[in-house]
Amino acid sequence: MAWKHRCRLRSWQVLVLVLASQARSWPATAETPTLQADSEARPPVPVSIRVDAAGTRGELRPIWRFFGYDEPNFTYMRDGRKLLSELSQLGAGPVFIRTHHLLTSGDGVPALKRGSTGAYTQDPNGAAVYNWATIDRIFDTYRERNLKPFVEIGFMPEALSTHPQDYPHNPPADKMVSPGLGFSYPPKDYLKWGELCFQWARHCVERYGAAEVEQWRWEIWNEPNIFYWKGTPDEYYELYDFAVQGVKRALPTARVGGPHTAGGPGGKFLHNFLIHCLHGTNYATGTIGAPLDFVAFHAKGSPKFENGHVRMGIANQLQNIDAGFATVAAFPELKDKPIIIGECDPEGCAACQGPQLGYRNNTMYSSYTAASFTRALDLAEKYGVNFEGALTWAFEFENEPYFAGFRVLASNGIDLPVLNVFRMFGQMGGARLSVTSSGDAGIENMRDQGVRSAADVSALASLTEQRLGVLVWNYHDDDLPGPEAAVALSVTGLPWSNGVVRGKHYRIDATHSNAYEFWKRLGSPQSPTTEQYDRLEKAGRLDVLESRSIRIEGGQAHWRLALPRQAVSLLVLER
Repeated sequence: MAWKHRCRLRSWQVLVLVLASQARSWPATAETPTLQADSEARPPVPVSIRVDAAGTRGELRPIWRFFGYDEPNFTYMRDGRKLLSELSQLGAGPVFIRTHHLLTSGDGVPALKRGSTGAYTQDPNGAAVYNWATIDRIFDTYRERNLKPFVEIGFMPEALSTHPQDYPHNPPADKMVSPGLGFSYPPKDYLKWGELCFQWARHCVERYGAAEVEQWRWEIWNEPNIFYWKGTPDEYYELYDFAVQGVKRALPTARVGGPHTAGGPGGKFLHNFLIHCLHGTNYATGTIGAPLDFVAFHAKGSPKFENGHVRMGIANQLQNIDAGFATVAAFPELKDKPIIIGECDPEGCAACQGPQLGYRNNTMYSSYTAASFTRALDLAEKYGVNFEGALTWAFEFENEPYFAGFRVLASNGIDLPVLNVFRMFGQMGGARLSVTSSGDAGIENMRDQGVRSAADVSALASLTEQRLGVLVWNYHDDDLPGPEAAVALSVTGLPWSNGVVRGKHYRIDATHSNAYEFWKRLGSPQSPTTEQYDRLEKAGRLDVLESRSIRIEGGQAHWRLALPRQAVSLLVLER
């Protein structure tokens, strides 16, 4: 039987599964009758949502088409390839994939939060030796699926590191590797570092063609304001300048950027980095300024486990986003510069586990994502910045127990509810429409306080010539049962003739688009049969709750729906 049907549980993984199960409190089945009864006893909360199809807010840019992960060698493993194939089908436009450790020395055996490619070594005389085989395997896997590499130039090869004595070798696969080791240090020789970047970019142009590679994004390092970088800020600027000079020497039209600062403490570092790129002396060329084709920073939430349940920290993530946009907006020269939130997540460690992370397998992750991504769009509009993308740092972990508690999009090839939010996003596009909701928690309140009293019940809407899409969520920071929202949706200003159009309602909740709850109803098997696995695959797909005809009269349409706590709906009207 295939290994994905035959996982052996380690003792710590058993504990994690128990904690994660205890942390989940949303009633999905008869397994939790007390909570189910408590939720059903509360009357629905009426919510009125109005969509103005004539009130456009500009283009709805597909900011959700960016994903990343720590372990590059998972890319070409079986479930990694399967998930990448699914990500490539998320709708119009390219999907970008970012991963750490593309230059880290090693034999390509993955560990938690670590991988390697062995791309660079030196011969006994100190001359560079390049080996692109593993990187080619990673990028080929992307390109076979029409995915675009978001190329992270890092980390430092052992032969170039100023601290090779601290380099990890053969780390245990089931233990996380500290990021503050030998691969986090500056290079011994910045000229050799720049040449490495040149040779890598030139190789990519030769292999994939200039027209393809100039569509990629090239970023220098990861979170240089914390332990991922053991040098000074000035040494990072030097690292950046030589890397960019090397890439641009190979392909002048390559898109380069940074600094991918960690949220919270990243404000001052980001500000000073932008000053260097605009006005500082370039370490590589001696001229003023450094190329900067996009700006990137990270934004994370901060969940806690308290009083027996998970409490999300969406306020922290929105504060990070607000501060990052404000920092860029303070420079008039950067008004039109694309911004990418290079990691945009509910918290900071995909490979970590524990009760405070028990939100991940179920619908709280999906409702949080729907609400937080929409609020990021609102903050970008507030500052008038060019918001290009929000990258979700979640992928999959090979050969781990089913639903083990990692922050992932899929577990053993079975899609989690959160992946279906991106499938919903993928069906939207065109113009973003104005939305008002009586259940809207308010962007300022969410940024400052989170969602701690009434739930946030609101929507994101878009319109093309033929399609209206309305994404509706019922989100709360506390992972506790709550009353459903009785949503009355009204659309006005539709530029469509009177008549009947097709309506489709997609849903993520306890019994729709939710393989995790279905897995629990199967008895939580760690070695599912082939039949069970096939049923789990089906349960993980985006599910249609209902299809019906909707009448358009005078540019108006109406739809009523009952939306449970932490559920997400996508309503699609097509003429």
